[in-house]
Amino acid sequence: MPSSLTKRYLIVDVFTDTPFEGNPLAVFPDASGMDTATMQKIAKEFNLSETTFVLPATRPDCVARVRIFTPAKEMDFAGHPTIGTGYVLMKEGIILEGTESFTLEEGVGAVPVHEDKGLNPLIWLCTPPITSGITFDRLICAQVLGINSEDLLDISPQLLSAGNPTLFIAVKDKGVVDRVQVNFQKIDTLKKRYPDKFCIFVFTPTPEGAYSRMFAPDYGIIEDPATGSSTGPLALYMMQNGIVSKDSGTRFISEQGTKMGRRSILHVHIKGEKGQDGIYIGGKVTPVAEGVMKI
Repeated sequence: MPSSLTKRYLIVDVFTDTPFEGNPLAVFPDASGMDTATMQKIAKEFNLSETTFVLPATRPDCVARVRIFTPAKEMDFAGHPTIGTGYVLMKEGIILEGTESFTLEEGVGAVPVHEDKGLNPLIWLCTPPITSGITFDRLICAQVLGINSEDLLDISPQLLSAGNPTLFIAVKDKGVVDRVQVNFQKIDTLKKRYPDKFCIFVFTPTPEGAYSRMFAPDYGIIEDPATGSSTGPLALYMMQNGIVSKDSGTRFISEQGTKMGRRSILHVHIKGEKGQDGIYIGGKVTPVAEGVMKI
């Protein structure tokens, strides 16, 4: 790759309308000429949860190809990068003005994105197909979280995935969620049951929906302010365990990142009974910075 390559980037905060809250994302709207190794180095340099790189689509049904990197690895799919990149593509004019629905090509396949009408609208993605996986011992999960087993709801912790395997652990109240201190050494006890990479998602039900935190040391992320890729599976997990309605049209929010000072609001819209017509995750996006990187 030429040493004189210069690329523009933008930084946006996703799942918030307040600067310096939500989940920050760096977006390179034109990543042509960059190789994979350079993209990974840039993501590590920014050290945000994710950085995205936009390239021409290879699929005729998609407006652009989006590659998503954490500081440690490339992701097949992630929520706040999808929504934040969609916002940037609209603002940059890469997606034609007035286009409300489009599809982005990601490692997981084609991901539909939709923008509501109006001022400061929500941007939505449709969660890719979700798989339900194995369950985990409650006592071991409590030990990993640094809490007591009595702090957990009487629901089996379970692994679900919409591209990023996530272990969901339900606890009794917000105080317990905030009190969690992950013992990263004890995660090895979970690895005996599931040796591949996964995220740990801790939540409690609330009148609005859920209050959440997410930890992903496997991906170089100690704690994530907002995790759209896990929120669709969260909705399914809550439906399967009777925490939210399974009816079509059900809507709720997941509040995440508050404990770490980056409050994020993730909107959930369940379409079709039990989400058979899609589980949509939406949020607002706030631009905060732009710049140029010389590589």
